[in-house]
Amino acid sequence: MNFDVAWVRAQFPSLRRHHNGHPVIYLDGPGGTQIPQRVADRVRDHMLHHFANVSGVYATSQETDAVMTEAREAFAALFGCGADEVAFGANATSLFYKLAWAFVKEIKPGDEVLVTDVDHEANRGAWMVLAEHGAVIKSVKLDKTNMCIDIEDFRAQLNSRTKLVAINHASNAVGTIHDVKAMVSMVKELTDGAYTVIDAVHSVLHMPLDVKDIGCDFLGTSTYKFYGPHLGVMYCRKELLSVLRTDPLITQKQEAPFKLEMGTQNHEHIAGAAETVHFIAEIGRRHEAQYGHLASGLSGLRRDLVIALLAMQEYEHELCEMLIAGLKKIKGIKVWGPPAGQPRTSTVAITLNKLDAKGFAEYLAERGIFLMYGHFYALRLIEELGLMDRGGVVRLGLVHFHTRKDVERILDVIEEIATVVG
Repeated sequence: MNFDVAWVRAQFPSLRRHHNGHPVIYLDGPGGTQIPQRVADRVRDHMLHHFANVSGVYATSQETDAVMTEAREAFAALFGCGADEVAFGANATSLFYKLAWAFVKEIKPGDEVLVTDVDHEANRGAWMVLAEHGAVIKSVKLDKTNMCIDIEDFRAQLNSRTKLVAINHASNAVGTIHDVKAMVSMVKELTDGAYTVIDAVHSVLHMPLDVKDIGCDFLGTSTYKFYGPHLGVMYCRKELLSVLRTDPLITQKQEAPFKLEMGTQNHEHIAGAAETVHFIAEIGRRHEAQYGHLASGLSGLRRDLVIALLAMQEYEHELCEMLIAGLKKIKGIKVWGPPAGQPRTSTVAITLNKLDAKGFAEYLAERGIFLMYGHFYALRLIEELGLMDRGGVVRLGLVHFHTRKDVERILDVIEEIATVVG
């Protein structure tokens, strides 16, 4: 495809960095992507020229109010929801925990809460607090063959006692994409109105979302996983959040979405997050001719974002196929992830025989390939794969600013390391 990667790369100052004489390839997108210049500029501009608290009568306060409105509208376009259904927090983890404490008041002894062995601990550990209030916590097992949530086990565990279901949209460890729309539909069919919470921290970067089409009640993500500052954002179905008892301060607004937010928000990072959405939309406008027909019926910012994410998804998929095909030719490398033909993001987990994950990552770092190793807080998944004793996996996260030349160099360096360690 004709993806304008040259323009994209020009937006990221960090891509010009060298380490030990090598141009740096940043592969830790799943843990935090790099930042476009315009996003950093927006954060700086707000801090230097518009810094104030909200709800005042003076100019900079009103400008901060406008930033908050703009950001909610931007993320509403990204999620496919109303601006009054967008809440902000420190990160996705803190928002999941805040939500869990609200559900303490909704759970009765014997009620069942369903989590999965695939999820990041943010969408597992948060719900464990409900066990202290009588809930029965159940976990859906990992389908090791397809490296995904075991859908038959998921279906079997849903029943009339199920009150809340927390599921993963895309695995931050191995890249599997789950059909959350189908899973939410199962919840509606097989329970008496159980609530659904989706961890979309890894998926927002790689595909268009439509929370109304999915049908979930809550969906959380963190903007630093898709070119933004450290910030959490959550879609909250207004009808539910309006009646959920979140215990906001009596001085706070008591309606959705404000009642899920705690105290003064990080206005400068929210300004940067809004700019991140506009940056993605710019990519959409640059690929309108190729993908506009796939956004029929959409308009404005929502249309630009859907086009952008479709273009990014196809480009990343091509790079990922190239990477996996090359990895499978290298002796001693094992790729951990969904089999060919199953939906996945461009995040690839690997191990190398005779070398633990930390040592492998260190070799790569010396050669300018920056990535992470470990369990990435998808602790149960890595335990189920029996990889904890080896330090977990090495994770290669391709995003839309990478190139085929990057992939070729990654493969060359990995083959070199594999040859050295035997």
